Amino acid sequence: MAALFTERLAHTVRTTRVARGLSVTALAESSGVSRAMIGKIERGEVQPTAALLARLSGTLGLTLSELISHAEGDPRRLSRAADQEVWADPDTGYRRRPVSPPAGGPLELIEVELPPGARVPLAADTYAFIHQQIWVLDGRLTFHEGDEVHELDTGDCLQLGSPAPCVFRNATTEPCRYLVAIAKRS
Repeated sequence: MAALFTERLAHTVRTTRVARGLSVTALAESSGVSRAMIGKIERGEVQPTAALLARLSGTLGLTLSELISHAEGDPRRLSRAADQEVWADPDTGYRRRPVSPPAGGPLELIEVELPPGARVPLAADTYAFIHQQIWVLDGRLTFHEGDEVHELDTGDCLQLGSPAPCVFRNATTEPCRYLVAIAKRS
C-alpha cells in the first residue's frame, strides 16, 4: 500500500507542478526543498516527511490534505471511519488521518496523533492560503506560531493568525491527539 501511495504521490506532485507552470528549479526555490529531493519525490524513490510535503503543497497552492487526497484519487463524499487511511511521518511518528471525505470541499478535518517528544515544524507558506483551527482532543500540545507559544490542553481550540513558521510539539510522555480544521482563504 505504501509503495502505491508513494507512486501516486510522485505523479500528483509532478503533474501539479507542471500544471502550475513551475520548473523543478522554481518549485525548489519557492518551497525551500532541494531540486534533488523533488526529483526523488517525483520519481517515487522516497516517502517524504510531513514537513517536506507541507512545504511543497503550500507552494503548489494545495493544502496538505488536498495533495494527499489527489494522490489517493478518491472521489467519495462519505468518509467512513474504517476507510480513513492513516499516514505516518517516517521521521517523527506523527500520524495523520483525514476525517473529511476525500472528494474535498471548502472545509477539511484532519485528526492528528503526535507521539511523546515529537516535534513537527512547518513553514509559513504552508498557511498562506488557508484559515486553520486546532482543537486538542487528548493530551497537551505546545504550538509555536512564529514567536508566540501556545500551551493547549484537552478541549482548547486555537485559531491561527497570519501565516508564520509553526511547530507542533508534544513535550509530554503521553500521546497528544488533536483535530485540525482547515478552510481555504477566499
